[in-house]
Amino acid sequence: MTQACAPKELGGKTYRCFFELALQVMGGKWKPIILYHLGVGGVLRFSELKRGMPDVTDRMLTRQLRELEADRLIIRTVYRQVPPKVEYALTELGLGLFPILGAMRDWGAEYEAALGVPKTIASEAYEANRQPELHPRYLCAANEKSAAQGS
Repeated sequence: MTQACAPKELGGKTYRCFFELALQVMGGKWKPIILYHLGVGGVLRFSELKRGMPDVTDRMLTRQLRELEADRLIIRTVYRQVPPKVEYALTELGLGLFPILGAMRDWGAEYEAALGVPKTIASEAYEANRQPELHPRYLCAANEKSAAQGS
């Protein structure tokens, strides 16, 4: 039987173990999807994220983006122009979650295959069954990080 760790607090989040902290920061229905889209798509605007998640409301997407920004997983860049332009991208901390998100996506594909062929509900395009690739924007940072860890 595992023993409960003493509670800790960081950035307004109370947790007992690192796993619990990770789930508080990136857990929920929409945050992993947002992080995955930013990892694959690179820099995205609000409307581009919304297009990839048609079931999320504007209010919920805004809230999730603000929380991810407060947790330093994404960066929000505002361009002072008319009309205003806002872009979102992964930070180095957010980039560290991409291998986990890719593994979760792969598990979802395996789970679907184990249960059988799904019925296509809508006439929308179906997800390709291929390995997710990190957007080229992030490849340099990921390579530099792994090189630094290797030395």
